[in-house]
Amino acid sequence: MRRDVAIKTKEPDERPAGRRNLVDVVGQQLRQAILGGALKPGEKLPSESGLTERYKVSRTVIREAIASMRADGLVEVRHGVGVFVCNARPFPPTGLLETDPERISSIIEMLELRAAVETEAASLAAARRSPAQDEAIIEHFEDIDRAMERGLATSEADFEFHLAIADATNNPRFREFLELTGKRAIPRSFLQDQPDETASADYLAQIQAEHRRIAEAISDRDEHAAREAMRLHLKGSQQRYRNLIRKSS
Repeated sequence: MRRDVAIKTKEPDERPAGRRNLVDVVGQQLRQAILGGALKPGEKLPSESGLTERYKVSRTVIREAIASMRADGLVEVRHGVGVFVCNARPFPPTGLLETDPERISSIIEMLELRAAVETEAASLAAARRSPAQDEAIIEHFEDIDRAMERGLATSEADFEFHLAIADATNNPRFREFLELTGKRAIPRSFLQDQPDETASADYLAQIQAEHRRIAEAISDRDEHAAREAMRLHLKGSQQRYRNLIRKSS
C-alpha cells in the first residue's frame, strides 16, 4: 500500500472515460446525501454553478449526474426553477439481513452473502476508485491498526473499512447493502459487544493482514488481486466460524 500514490492529485480528466468516472463520483455523493437524509424531500439542490464549484467539475458532469438521478426518481427538474429532491425510496426492512448471534450457522450465512457481493465490490473499487477514495480506504485500515494498538474493539473500524471499499465502487447500491447488514456484518462484534470478551491479538493480526492485501490491490488498481483478496478474506472468516461449529459439536 503506497500512500504517495493515494495522495497525488491531478486535474480532473474531462475526456469521455474520465468524465464518466466524475459523473459516477458526483452522482454517488448526491445520492448518499438524499438517501441519508442530508437533502430532504422537497429541498432544492444548489444551482448548477454552485454544484460545479462545490465538486470542481464541469457543467457537463453536473448535468449528467443530475440526469442519472432523475432517471432513478431521486430528483425532479422544474424548468426555470431548479432541481428538487423527490421522496426517497425507503430501504427494505432491517430484519431482512438480521443475523442471529446465537447461531453460528446464521453468521456463516451472512458471510456467504457478503462474499457474493463484496468480491465484486473490491474488483470494481480497484477499477473505479478515485485518489480520495483510495486515501479513505487506507485511513480506515489505519483506524483498525490504532484500535488494535490501544486494545479497543475493532469491529466498528472494520465495518467502516468495508464501507469505504463499497463507496469506491461508485455504485451506491453496494453501500446500501452493507448499511442494511449494519456493523453486525462483522461477526466478532457479537463478542466485542460483551465486556468480558475480546478477540485475540493473533486473530486480529490475521484479519488485518487480509485487509492490507485488499487495500493494496485496490490502491494498485489490480482488479483480479482485489477480488481474490476479498474472496480469501471472507472465505477465511467462514472457515473460522465453521471451526467453531466443529469444536462445539
